[in-house]
Amino acid sequence: MVHYQRYHQWRKVQGVEEDEEAHNSLVMEWANSGYYKRTRPKLLSLLLLSLLSCTFVFAPHLFGSPCSFSLLCTICCDRSSIRTDVCTMKGDVRTHSGSSSIFLYGSRDNKNSFTDFASNIVDNNDGGEGETGELQHEKVKPYTRKWETSVMDTVDELDLISRKDSAGQDYKCDVYHDVPAVFFSTGGYTGNVYHEFNDGIIPLYITSQHFKKKVVFVVLEYHNWWVTKYGDVLKRLSDYKPIDFRGDLKTHCFPEAIVGLKIHGELTVDASLMAGNKSIVDFRRVLDRAYWPRIKGLIRDEERETRAKLSPSPEALLRIKEEERPKLLILSRNGSRSITNEDLLVKMAGEIGFRVQILSPDKSTELAKIYRALNSSDVMIGVHGAAMTHFLFMRPGSVFIQVIPLGTVWAAETYYGEPAKKLGLKYIGYKIQTRESSLYDKYDKNDPVLRDPSSVTKRGWQFTKSIYLDGQNVKLDLGRFRKHLVHAYEYSLSLKNTKPRLQSQ
Repeated sequence: MVHYQRYHQWRKVQGVEEDEEAHNSLVMEWANSGYYKRTRPKLLSLLLLSLLSCTFVFAPHLFGSPCSFSLLCTICCDRSSIRTDVCTMKGDVRTHSGSSSIFLYGSRDNKNSFTDFASNIVDNNDGGEGETGELQHEKVKPYTRKWETSVMDTVDELDLISRKDSAGQDYKCDVYHDVPAVFFSTGGYTGNVYHEFNDGIIPLYITSQHFKKKVVFVVLEYHNWWVTKYGDVLKRLSDYKPIDFRGDLKTHCFPEAIVGLKIHGELTVDASLMAGNKSIVDFRRVLDRAYWPRIKGLIRDEERETRAKLSPSPEALLRIKEEERPKLLILSRNGSRSITNEDLLVKMAGEIGFRVQILSPDKSTELAKIYRALNSSDVMIGVHGAAMTHFLFMRPGSVFIQVIPLGTVWAAETYYGEPAKKLGLKYIGYKIQTRESSLYDKYDKNDPVLRDPSSVTKRGWQFTKSIYLDGQNVKLDLGRFRKHLVHAYEYSLSLKNTKPRLQSQ
């Protein structure tokens, strides 16, 4: 389910009260660390020296990501986002699933590197860090809902540990990789299509696309069904089979690792933060390339069935003619938030001139089939809910009409309306009136549930869910809705007449 929580921008620490506090703030805020060992003055000096080295390397990038660094650094964590923590490790990176750890032993190739120098300093310490060889220790939960404690408590945590090179014999490499790794979790709300794209697939694209498929995905809370469902997309982002972090007990070694995923907002990609100014439209092109091979196979099967007939049937000839009309797809819901007069809506749309398709996807529906249906549609209608995530499958320039029930205005616009505009869709948010809601027959006309839904949703998620999401259906005022549908039809027809477009049928 989509949780309706407004976000607040992260604010940096504005100041400190005492010198000692200021000193700690420098280490913690700049390095964004989970924690450091602080028992040895020499080690603290080492860390500050490392920090200064990084500072010189990154001077041109201080206002960008704090972890765009060279091999001079060890583990760098960006914890500035309210949504996610992302840590980067460069050097000799080794996994140890048994202890939920990823170890870094400096660079494999640079024997005279800064990390070797750091290790020598640690070697000269008596006891403490000198015995364990631990330089730095971070803790990360690689899931993109950092602010939501209830779900983050269910996500597996990783220990990221930097050690001196001489300790590198602790975990022998079973599998060597010559490309980087990206670690992330498919736990949390995975199982809900909105969260699968918003919290997982789009952030995975944002984090990994610059590697140009030369990257290995290492998955915590690995689900076979998830890998199967999104396998076509994963193959467009990586040339390698995903690794089950818990299930694969081998020690995998990488030259670099990113732990955690970057996220830019709801179902979107911020081009200003991407290499090559990649946008959500570029992400959709990845989906297009991922699903087209399967779609072409479906089309070939249908063509074979048609050729098997001696002559085209009247129905087939009619279908060819109908394909010239704008196509309307209705994402139909069963249960709550369903359109109770959907049959009349279909009839009215046909009278306006649309050819109408009704689609009721569930968790078992193949994504390529959903993509094909929406990619070939000129207009989509659906009631607010997770299934609206499928607007990502529509061609830019298409029309998306979201029916917005009572009590869901903010969520509908934030999670789907605004992102749809960024994709280049013509978005229409149809806010229902109280008489169009099934709640009109359940509550007194002066009840806040009808008169002031925002006052009810402010009482908490459970009230929103039980009243407006699980307890509400919609009966469209067809006279009022018709105006929007006619406008969508005329707009789509004008596009068909002015721009021939390639599309799957």
